[in-house]
Amino acid sequence: MSFLYARKYYQFLLNFFDFVKSPKISCESSVKDQDKIAESVTLFIIKFLFSILVAFIIGIFYDPQNLTDKSMSERFSPLLYLLVGGMLLPLFEETLFRLFLVFKPIYLALSSACFGYYFSTKLVFDSRLSLIDDTFFYRVGIGALFGCLIFIIVRNQKLKTQLRAVWTMKFNFIYYTSAVMFAWLHLLNFELNYINILLTPILTLPQLFSGLVTGYLRVKFGFLYPLSFHILTNSILIGLSILVE
Repeated sequence: MSFLYARKYYQFLLNFFDFVKSPKISCESSVKDQDKIAESVTLFIIKFLFSILVAFIIGIFYDPQNLTDKSMSERFSPLLYLLVGGMLLPLFEETLFRLFLVFKPIYLALSSACFGYYFSTKLVFDSRLSLIDDTFFYRVGIGALFGCLIFIIVRNQKLKTQLRAVWTMKFNFIYYTSAVMFAWLHLLNFELNYINILLTPILTLPQLFSGLVTGYLRVKFGFLYPLSFHILTNSILIGLSILVE
């Protein structure tokens, strides 16, 4: 029986690596919920162990400070830190980077709204995503307006048909780009010095692997699975940091 279970978990890994080598849009609606959960948990454990290994190896030679985590831990109480960092930010990031992987006008609009908020926060107002300051409602407004604009444009029947064809034909590019952008934007969590910029591919390797896994789960099982994956990852890391302090 244990051999059968091991073989099943091995198949989960093969499914994932086959998808990464050749990404295709395919929703596995026929898969039982218990198998979806089992595969998601298997990939979560692999990703978590991989992240710990990478962090340990990097820590031997270099120890960059995560400025975002430091800022949030200072601004929020432990419970609020867990709520914002462990739940709200994963929801925001999954909507931004994963929701649109399955093409629908509303999905693209919601991802675009999050992009508008992210862009205005980081590049226009030079603020933080979780910071409610005097620019917060401007940032939310810009994101909402951008999302509405994209929704109105994409609802055009001809354009919608063309975009759906692009999603089918160029999905590998969309999938890889989403994972890489998700990973590399996490560099903004650190000080932007020459060393951190040069080490971007290494420092953000755990996020890249996470982006590949959550993108796979999004396409194969639906949005709730990568969202739960992300929430669980962040909640565990934040919970451990709170206990260590």
